[in-house]
Amino acid sequence: MTYTATPANQAQIARATRNTIGDALNRSAQRHGDKIALQYADRRWSFQGLNQAANRVAHQLLALGLTQGDRVAAYGKNSDAYLILWLACTKAGLIHVPVNFALVKEELIYVLNQSGAKALFSDFSLKTHVDEVYHQVALQVHGSLHASDLADGAEALDILSLAQGQGCDTEPELALTDQDVVQILYTSGTTSDPKGAMHTHRSLMAEYNSCLLHLDIHSQDRSLAALPLYHSAQMHVFTMPSLLAGGFSYLIDTPTPERILHLLKTEQLGSFFAPPTVWIALLRHADFVDAQLQHLQKLYYGASIMPEPIVHELEQRLPQSGLYNCYGQSEIAPLATVLRPEEHRTRPSSCGKPIMSVLTRIVDPVTGVACKTGEQGELVHQSPQLMVGYWNKPDETSEAFHDGWFHSGDLGYQDAEGFIYIVDRIKDVVNTGGVLVASRDVEEALYRHPSVAEVAVIAVPDAKWIEAIAAVVVLKPDLNLAADELIAHAREHLAAFKVPKQIYFVDQLPKNTAGKLLKRNLRDQFSHAS
Repeated sequence: MTYTATPANQAQIARATRNTIGDALNRSAQRHGDKIALQYADRRWSFQGLNQAANRVAHQLLALGLTQGDRVAAYGKNSDAYLILWLACTKAGLIHVPVNFALVKEELIYVLNQSGAKALFSDFSLKTHVDEVYHQVALQVHGSLHASDLADGAEALDILSLAQGQGCDTEPELALTDQDVVQILYTSGTTSDPKGAMHTHRSLMAEYNSCLLHLDIHSQDRSLAALPLYHSAQMHVFTMPSLLAGGFSYLIDTPTPERILHLLKTEQLGSFFAPPTVWIALLRHADFVDAQLQHLQKLYYGASIMPEPIVHELEQRLPQSGLYNCYGQSEIAPLATVLRPEEHRTRPSSCGKPIMSVLTRIVDPVTGVACKTGEQGELVHQSPQLMVGYWNKPDETSEAFHDGWFHSGDLGYQDAEGFIYIVDRIKDVVNTGGVLVASRDVEEALYRHPSVAEVAVIAVPDAKWIEAIAAVVVLKPDLNLAADELIAHAREHLAAFKVPKQIYFVDQLPKNTAGKLLKRNLRDQFSHAS
């Protein structure tokens, strides 16, 4: 019997060459089969099992009447069900909307209404919050993520129950394209409402491929996934590339220092990503014993600037670990540059070079003219990783994209070898008496004092200087330090105009659920302090 080929039509060609996230997950499942991909609590999922679970949930979502392009909101802490819902959306042509589980009522209503969410799946522990907003949003479908974990059983519609059920587990056949929007990532609003960055299969797949290369993510990796999956770095820089590469992720929902240190040791996990605030908390914790972390080979950090003294401390206390500085933002999926381990030795304060799918320039933020080597300006990007705009915010989209580049809002410079250095968010630069001072410069000087555990530098109103430099400081346990002593220390390391005018001591700095420092909260708190 011979096979006679028939001429292919465009639809057949498009399907054969398609590269959606769901397609990539299916390829990974076929390649890695019964190998364990994910553990959450006492549940372990193989690559094949995870793919089949995503297929079951995808079919059920479509059976509920959701159609291609509908928005599905996920409101909960990390869980296997949270990840499976996201994967199901990629296969069903639905747009996933991750919602920060710490949002208060008004903020939750805003995200659900602004995105036009048709469905909401949430943690059972957040049911009270959902009940409060349910009649103020236009939801067609609502259910739980993993209420079946509870002794009294699941709600009528529960993602984990669907994933573990007997539904259809074959690949959904839909007319999807790589250009379809697959997720709306809401950026934190500082002076305005949050904006929803729209990402396509294409933008995220471009980023995953770059992550695999530049972050040395391999099938042998055993990673701790502790940061919230609603945060683009944990989901798209680490968890998803690991799934596609064949690596193992240990997923947790409550990332306390004690639990992180315990799991890194007992599970012999070799890689972990966290923002600087979390690494500082781990270094200062009583349970931190260098010898217990001999399996930690890849130490990733990002989401905010790591003080150089902390970089050196990590290198000294974890000499077997390679450090990777990951810089970016949600709009670029989010990885833009990487400083690799071998580059930390000579440039510990750099965020590295642009990854292979990103082109970056430094330009004058006013004129748009390219800056010279060493000259500070705004980072602008061109990349297939970039969002395709902000959801239903055309003016903000136009403001972010002009002259053919995405404008990051970050201030930095580039050295002669092409390495980039982030100075600050443009909005975080202090304009004191007409002189611009980067908060990072002041913070790094204060971190050199042996009594300082954490510090954040902000601008506060001042009658003479218009803006004055203020430092909000957390001291190490059982240590005392007077404000004038710290100011004297600053004078030894900084030009006079960079020395803080005010020092405020606090027990802890405000952070969001991803561990990112909330400077806007500090500005609100201390803007009227004397």
